[in-house]
Amino acid sequence: MCHSFAGTTTPFYFFQNSRPVAGFIYLYMNQFVKFIFASCLGTFLALVLLFFFGIWTITGFAQKAMEKEKVTVRANSVLDLKFEMPIPEKTNNLPLDPFAFDQRTVLGLTDMIKAIRQAKKDPDIKGIYINAMYLSAGKATSSALREALEDFKSEGKFIVAYANFYTQNAYYIASVADEMLLNPVGAVDFRGLSSMLLFFKGMLDKLDIQMRIFYAGKFKSATEPFRLDKMSPENRLQVREYVTALYKEMIADISASRKIPEDQLRRIADNYDGRSAQGAVSSRLVDRIAYEDEALAALKSRIGLGEKEKLNRVGIEDYFDARVKKFDLASKDKIAVVYAEGTIVDGEKGDPGEVVDGKYVKMLRKIRQDDMVKAVVLRINSPGGSVLASENILREVQLCQAAGKPVIVSMGDLAASGGYYIACQADSIFAQPNTITGSIGVFGVIPILQKTMKENLGITVDTVRTGRYSAFGTPFYDFSPEESQIVQSRVEWIYQDFLQKVAKGRDMTPETVDAIAQGRVWSGLKAREIGLVDDMGGLDRALASAARMAKLEKYRIVEYPRTKTALEQLIEKFDQGKNSDDEIRAWLIRSELGDMYPVYKTLRDYRKNQGIQARLPYELMFN
Repeated sequence: MCHSFAGTTTPFYFFQNSRPVAGFIYLYMNQFVKFIFASCLGTFLALVLLFFFGIWTITGFAQKAMEKEKVTVRANSVLDLKFEMPIPEKTNNLPLDPFAFDQRTVLGLTDMIKAIRQAKKDPDIKGIYINAMYLSAGKATSSALREALEDFKSEGKFIVAYANFYTQNAYYIASVADEMLLNPVGAVDFRGLSSMLLFFKGMLDKLDIQMRIFYAGKFKSATEPFRLDKMSPENRLQVREYVTALYKEMIADISASRKIPEDQLRRIADNYDGRSAQGAVSSRLVDRIAYEDEALAALKSRIGLGEKEKLNRVGIEDYFDARVKKFDLASKDKIAVVYAEGTIVDGEKGDPGEVVDGKYVKMLRKIRQDDMVKAVVLRINSPGGSVLASENILREVQLCQAAGKPVIVSMGDLAASGGYYIACQADSIFAQPNTITGSIGVFGVIPILQKTMKENLGITVDTVRTGRYSAFGTPFYDFSPEESQIVQSRVEWIYQDFLQKVAKGRDMTPETVDAIAQGRVWSGLKAREIGLVDDMGGLDRALASAARMAKLEKYRIVEYPRTKTALEQLIEKFDQGKNSDDEIRAWLIRSELGDMYPVYKTLRDYRKNQGIQARLPYELMFN
């Protein structure tokens, strides 16, 4: 039998039971194998080329990212402060853009203060030039930085500030300057503080999404955005109280620097007198109107340089690299400084600026087992988060103490809810006057999608159960009264356990703690009055206390965790398996949203939350 296959250039004849079949098949298979081999070889060579190109590209990225131009600090130099990036607690402890090759080291608050202190006694640094319109930092961070600048002036050195426009936080820092200059068409955005909260209940109602909400503490208002369309009276009371405390501190500091009475400053803010350059000068918010070239000329004049002589300006990041001592190996005894910065979350990996319990448990365990570490300072800047993760970290804190290592807490901008949970049993707690702390309370939020799926998407759910609670906890079925009671009782139990832990750590009764807890937020000053913290002070005071408790005269500081470069962060994103897509998407969204990213992050964090939460009732956004 002969079969003919048309549609090809050469007809294909197949003879059954005859010799031509074998010869033809051999010829055809030989050509087929050659074709397959050529295709595979081409694919292999392409993959090899792509591999080496990828290695070359990544190596180029790495070299570019690691390249640092050597900086020489010359005589008669001025230290430049621009505050172009948010100020983390620890250097580079924030998500970085791996493709921004011109991005320099992002100094943390601790290293920034070190650089200013070094510049204070450095004969080559004659003064500081603050050229900043914006400052992305919390109130306690701003206050600590401002204190360092005040101390710099005590050596007889000058500070000059200039901006095209001063935002309120930038003005707070810049007001420490001996001379403040403002662009002729600029303004000073000095108008008082406000705290804005976003409420999602209206959106959820439109989408037919029901939220089952459980909480303990009448001030624990983290759930309010999902069940109300405005602040509750209790929440409004606590927000007003701590915002008023922060504003009072801000007014007092500016008044002392600018020699303007506090009541007059309040009137200036109420009238928004700084909304024009002329109004800013008339109200004495700034000293004079000038362009930047005139500001630079003023710097030269203070140093004694001629008009044509070059002004040597060195960025604080470059100065830190060039002049600040990074390691001190003079003593074998160590104090470990552990930075707990960001939301407290479950797991092993997370973003820079997240406190991941698996990572921190291992870190604290390593510190505990290091015989050369004599004390631990836990620097906290966290709104809280997962109760389970907070419990795991607190356990390691307790084990450090049991191993004979005193643990001292230093609070930054925030040490609230879960942030206070991990602090409450420390040997001593220090806060800044404008630290936000407390918020001792817990909550759980579970969305029920049954109605929105049926009404908006036409999707219904049915199930077979082997037990009464088999489908309990899914978003597809509303909670029965018994199931709601199970969750609420769990929340209540965790709250009572939280009270017990605070009572033990602060030497109070649970009833006393309950009276000041209820999820309520306090300023650092008020927290000292009610016994939640021991005293006011920054990281230096905490270190001094740790040294005293450990009976150390000489010691060196070791900092944890190790921060990663932008390239390391990117590689880690791709190495997170099933979570890598979500993390990379968040990273891209962060780069697009900029200052609005916290709104997205709040919703993302709620989606990622597992179990009962102990976190600040809201994201703090001050204007």
